[in-house]
Amino acid sequence: MTARPKTAVFFHAHPDDEALLTAGTMAMLAAQGHRVVLVVATAGERGLADLAPGDELGRARMSELYRSAAALGCARVVRLGYADSGLSADGGPLGRPDNAFIDADTEEAARRLAAILDEEHADLVTIYDPAGGYGHPDHVQVHRVGRRGAELAGTKIVLEATVNRDPLLRGVRLAARVYPALDVRQFESAYSAAADITHRVNVRRFTRVKRASMAAHASQATGGDGDRTLGAMLKIPYPAYRYVFGTEWYINRALPPGTRLTHPFD
Repeated sequence: MTARPKTAVFFHAHPDDEALLTAGTMAMLAAQGHRVVLVVATAGERGLADLAPGDELGRARMSELYRSAAALGCARVVRLGYADSGLSADGGPLGRPDNAFIDADTEEAARRLAAILDEEHADLVTIYDPAGGYGHPDHVQVHRVGRRGAELAGTKIVLEATVNRDPLLRGVRLAARVYPALDVRQFESAYSAAADITHRVNVRRFTRVKRASMAAHASQATGGDGDRTLGAMLKIPYPAYRYVFGTEWYINRALPPGTRLTHPFD
């Protein structure tokens, strides 16, 4: 634990992204007495869900976000006010809404984020890797906006939330032997190689809280066509869940390759 309480801002594209990528780290930092602030670019109103895309879904997903944030110990939740750019069930783009985050001027959006970082005197901000994890356009925009926002605010620590691609690829290749239709190529450029990862944060003590954060996003467990990724994750028996989700990964591009740290503020 660091010597004095600090402030960490976690910048995400949509409600539920925090649950999947950074919830354990958020819960850990809050438990250690640090101030944790959750910022989302959009309300996720065009996500796949049983509710039709639109304002009603956005309100539902923001309510879920507040429940998740409360479980994690967040001190504040902020929405930047952009529209969800959307992604279809097959991974293709949807027609652009007005004020889509992907169409936002990077400099203007970065100034909005920088204002929050300044107000919070943020010591750290998390964004995504350049690929946006699995390539969602709003996630790619979070990387661009987040990096520029940190530069404008002078936030010293910028961590790219990601996933260790190496074991993920091994698992997908094994699965492809049973399910030949599985496209391994889409995972070859997703997330980040182990060699690039600088922070491996052990969050096993906080996996029950992380699971509660995921469960708060009930609208994203199904999408009108059965279980989606989040729903499937919540069905994993807890001992296996603790093992699979007990580490969260980040990259600090300011550190040399081969760095292996275990705490976000290191």
